[in-house]
Parts: sequence; structure tokens; C-alpha cells
Amino acid sequence: MHTVHNARITLLATALNNLALAVVIAGCIAPAVSGQLAGGGQVVATLAWISAGSILHFFAQGVLGGLRP
Repeated sequence: MHTVHNARITLLATALNNLALAVVIAGCIAPAVSGQLAGGGQVVATLAWISAGSILHFFAQGVLGGLRP
């Protein structure tokens, strides 16, 4: 039964990590490619997106702590 539990935890952590990557891409790379990073306010918004992605990534790592031996 631990195998099923561990597989579900791993899938949840993978989904959260993928969401974190999507947040970083949407908030950082998309404005950079479209050329909207010229203003100072956009840099602050970009840092907020990076922070949100980092928080999701660390939350995904915390979820992996629920794996059973």
C-alpha cells in the first residue's frame, strides 16, 4: 500500500513543481520576450512572479517529505 501512497505523493509534487515552472515562465519570460520589461514597475512584478514560483517549488519539496519508506 505504501507504493500507491508514494506514487500519489510523487505525482502531486510533480504537478506542483510544474505549476511553479509555469508561474515563472508566465511572469518572467513572457514579458521579457514581448519587450515589456522596460519599466521599473514591471521588474517588481517579475520578482513577485519569481517569488511565487519559488514558494510553489519549495512547497512541492515539502510534499515529498510525506513519502513512506
